[in-house]
Amino acid sequence: MDNFLKYKGIHPGIVIKRELKKRSIKQRPFAISIQEHPQTLNAITNGKRNLNTALALKIEDKLGLEEGTLAILQTYYEIDKEKEKLESKKPNLSLLRKSLFWDTDIDQIDWQKQSKAVIRRVFERGNETEKNEILRFYGRQKVNTILGSIPRKPYTVSIK
Repeated sequence: MDNFLKYKGIHPGIVIKRELKKRSIKQRPFAISIQEHPQTLNAITNGKRNLNTALALKIEDKLGLEEGTLAILQTYYEIDKEKEKLESKKPNLSLLRKSLFWDTDIDQIDWQKQSKAVIRRVFERGNETEKNEILRFYGRQKVNTILGSIPRKPYTVSIK
């Protein structure tokens, strides 16, 4: 298992593919030898399908790997994917001054539901770093759409 911890966060299918190649084992005959559809193993080794525990145990047994290694790698992979989702739900708050949101708790902002208010506030009162973070988080198209729907004062400029 210790050898495989360096793969923590990588799809276990990639590890299986590497292991099969290292041992000069072809995927199709290997899949058949563990009574699995070759297409299923192919999808897993290309990272397009998750590895379930039952199949992980079969592969580990056939390759002589420590029991649970591939299932643990799958779990670490799923944890990484979930972290990515959570991180993308809010902008990088270290780039936004709390004083910009003086009238609300910045940690309680629903960044999706309140996107119009956030974008408007940052583009009215924010500095370049804050504006760039909001552009990165929401995307140029959404920012331009929201800013375009707000009547502009004569001294404001549009984002190109």
